[in-house]
Amino acid sequence: MHPAVLFDIDGTLVDSNYLHVHAWQRAFLEVGIPVDSWRIHRSIGMDGSTLVSTLSDGASDDVASTIKELHTRYYHELTPLLRAFDGAREILEKVESLGMQTVLATSAPEDELAQLRSVLDREDVISAVTSSEDVSTAKPEPRIVQIALERAGVSPKRAVFVGDTVWDVEACNRAGLNCVGVLTGGVSRAELEDAGAIAVYTSVSELCANFSSSPLAHLK
Repeated sequence: MHPAVLFDIDGTLVDSNYLHVHAWQRAFLEVGIPVDSWRIHRSIGMDGSTLVSTLSDGASDDVASTIKELHTRYYHELTPLLRAFDGAREILEKVESLGMQTVLATSAPEDELAQLRSVLDREDVISAVTSSEDVSTAKPEPRIVQIALERAGVSPKRAVFVGDTVWDVEACNRAGLNCVGVLTGGVSRAELEDAGAIAVYTSVSELCANFSSSPLAHLK
């Protein structure tokens, strides 16, 4: 199989992280658990159940379920604001044009994923996709990354992951996969590098513009 580039979507290809922050903040507030937005932002990209448990200090299962349902409702109200980052479509096309597989490695729920794919509007260059249906626990657990590799039919040595959070990097570390970071999710360069990202770019647009010198160009 051809080498693969695995892409996170939220905060990497699509400008959605801060919409999630707003939706989570409303959801927590509605059940009487006010949470500062900066704390929520620091948890974006983490498994949803873990995020709720951490930020609610271990709320009951019923309350946690309500918070997640409310987040889904409020996030869907905000989806008209979703947009693909500059360079997102171009880098997907670049990877495909060079004979590599383009894999969307996300644990987003199917309904959210459908909306994100619609915003990206590049179904013709996508080789494989994962979603929340594939795992019981999302990043930083490595299983979603491992499933993406399995669907691409390649080993970690023949793939690179592109993501925007330390949770992406940690999941890749556990899966033995190199991770390239981007800053568009609101996480600093130093944090991504300290977590183990092998390179960090301002955005996928900068990564695409510097493709020939990036880790993606060295896949075989």
